[in-house]
Amino acid sequence: MAPIVRHTVMDSPYEPLTLVAVDGVLSRVHMTGQRHRPPEETFGESDPRPFREAIRQLDAYFAGELTEFDLPLNLIGTPFQLRVWEGLLRIPYGETRTYGELAEELGNPSASRAVGLANGKNPVSVIVPCHRVIGAGGGLTGYGGGLDRKQRLLAFESGTAEPAALF
Repeated sequence: MAPIVRHTVMDSPYEPLTLVAVDGVLSRVHMTGQRHRPPEETFGESDPRPFREAIRQLDAYFAGELTEFDLPLNLIGTPFQLRVWEGLLRIPYGETRTYGELAEELGNPSASRAVGLANGKNPVSVIVPCHRVIGAGGGLTGYGGGLDRKQRLLAFESGTAEPAALF
């Protein structure tokens, strides 16, 4: 039996976000113009019902009222990608890690490049916080949603930008 895929679009301070669920569980969150964004025909029918809680939590996050998401996720990737994305979920709000630090936390200190590639393929933007990973020297490096969005998310989470300043 083929999986049931549904999507909805919500407004955010970073332009519209497209949320995709597979069998009723959030599987992807895409920004407009995001690198590695799959074709729209893979998003399934439009149906906001599976996304009520995800939208509520994202709205609370963007309002500065939520610092940790509590949502079931259906992450689809290779075993290594899944390990990296699970590592991303452990980076606390307002903090960052370098690709090397994340590789070390995963038990493979020489895999920083592979961590970067997996990070770039993160299918659930914002909720799985790939924006919290930075370069070895502390500089901003690649972000599928664009470096401007990454900088704004990090400034927001660090408290140097008010939620309204994101719009």
